[in-house]
Amino acid sequence: MALSLSQLNAAPLEEATQWLAGLYEHSPWIARGALAERPFTSLAQLKHAMVRVLAGAGIEPQLALIRAHPELAGKAMVDQSLTAESANEQSKAGLTHCTPAEFETIQQLNRDYNARFGWPFILAVRGPRGTGLPKAEIIATFARRLQGHPDFERQECLRNIHRIAEIRLNDLFDITPTQGNRVWDWQEALAQHTDPGYAELGQLTVTYLTDAHRACAAQISADMRAAGCDTVHIDAVGNVVGCYQRDSALRISDEGYSPIFHKTLLTGSHYDTVRNGGKYDGRLGIYVPLACVQQLSQAGKRLPFDLEIVAFAEEEGQRYKATFLGSSALTGDFEPAWLDQVDANGTTMRAALQHAGLCVDDIPGLKRNASDYRGFVEVHIEQGPVLNALDIPLGVVTSINASARYVGEVTGMASHAGTTPMDSRRDAACAVAELVLAVESRAAQDADSVGTVGQLQVPNGSVNVVPGHCQFSLDLRAPSNAQRDRLAADVVQAAHTICERRGVQLNLTDTMRASAAPSDAAWQARWEAAVQALGVPLHRMPSGAGHDAMKLHTILPQAMLFVRGQNSGISHNPLESTTSDDMQLAVDAFAHLLNQLATPASD
Repeated sequence: MALSLSQLNAAPLEEATQWLAGLYEHSPWIARGALAERPFTSLAQLKHAMVRVLAGAGIEPQLALIRAHPELAGKAMVDQSLTAESANEQSKAGLTHCTPAEFETIQQLNRDYNARFGWPFILAVRGPRGTGLPKAEIIATFARRLQGHPDFERQECLRNIHRIAEIRLNDLFDITPTQGNRVWDWQEALAQHTDPGYAELGQLTVTYLTDAHRACAAQISADMRAAGCDTVHIDAVGNVVGCYQRDSALRISDEGYSPIFHKTLLTGSHYDTVRNGGKYDGRLGIYVPLACVQQLSQAGKRLPFDLEIVAFAEEEGQRYKATFLGSSALTGDFEPAWLDQVDANGTTMRAALQHAGLCVDDIPGLKRNASDYRGFVEVHIEQGPVLNALDIPLGVVTSINASARYVGEVTGMASHAGTTPMDSRRDAACAVAELVLAVESRAAQDADSVGTVGQLQVPNGSVNVVPGHCQFSLDLRAPSNAQRDRLAADVVQAAHTICERRGVQLNLTDTMRASAAPSDAAWQARWEAAVQALGVPLHRMPSGAGHDAMKLHTILPQAMLFVRGQNSGISHNPLESTTSDDMQLAVDAFAHLLNQLATPASD
């Protein structure tokens, strides 16, 4: 019989500790410390209580916990001395049925890892979905992490230990993240569509209006209909729009209901990807609200307002120079001149739209009337390491950062590398190198400012020539326009100072400037209430990346919810990942937000 939270809250400490003793390998002290915080309102609250206990214990107890774990496919498995929990996990990952070659590979990795770090490699082998990782993925992860820094690797082991404990806790309480699993499965199915040239390499790339892109649109349309959306269509720029219609029995004139109460809630995110990208960037924000629609539909329930989910066709700017094409059409910012842009093959956007069967003349009609909507909310994978490092599953976004981009070139004097004295050089690359460090130093002075020189090129460079030219990019971001402008002014001044001192010429061009999109206070508060209702720690954070929400911000109040990413929160990368448990929390938070809005006093 499964354990219940009420039983755990009421049990004597020793009995409750015994129930949870198997969560952390041979370390019941973690559960004991967490139980001091009873009563728990949710398993998520209990999970984070244990995270805090371990974080506060110090390095030596953490290392002792790591060393209490058995090696993967190691001696303890061979002589059958694994704990019941570890035996179950290694079995589900297929590690009890390795081929001789697989077994030897893992054994060598174990030896190399222990020699480098002094503790066993820890991986939650049941994986983000809880059903077990393929052996090939386990071996690849093992080899990749073998190259990590010891301090980072220790923390990564602890994060995997917490994931192991989370799965064990679910088993103990007989909890299945049903909607989280559904969201996971939807995204796995969608990731089967990828552009030619990448499909053969097993890479995910979905570029605007390619065959794979149109297949994604068809798949999302089918998923929306199956989940219970009443209307689904693909609009003139390729956005997939699904609507779960409100309860028609409720009228604006009903007592206690104001006109704003019945206005549509808009949500969604994009389904295009970067080249060789991840499965969750954008797409998570389509399927989390769709899981809520499915729940409502299966329960025969309606909201007092329409819920409109938009799978935006383009956000990444991979095929054409223009970006945010899908959300720009909704805000009325789609520029007709974009239709004449050409891709790498010389195909105009206009021709690509026509080939996809879309009517460019209908694009102006996609603009939404702001007075018909209550606001826009977006769920998105974090795309960064903050939540992962804190071991917190959800984050509430305070603002989407303002940004400024530049392209630059420094011109010095190309000269012989062997005959030009160091004090006589006009080295363009050295000037840019100094600027790179100046950007790093200046951005670090502000809270949440970032600066990146992501492209560096020495045209016609040679091993024996002092660089006469160096081209570079510059990306600056900050939570507010004013903070961005101060950062940009200081960096530009530093660039001129460096170049003047070194006797080289600077050409710097401002190519893009995007305003910050602060979250609407009321909508941010709704997300905060939803997160806290789940027993999840409240963490507020800015978004350094741009999102469709920053376009909708120009016409509607908006706010975003971030979901923790695995693998240090890496994104725009095949390693991008999150767990079905975190997806479940995101679905629960979205459902809580819908319930808030369904209360007449919510506005």
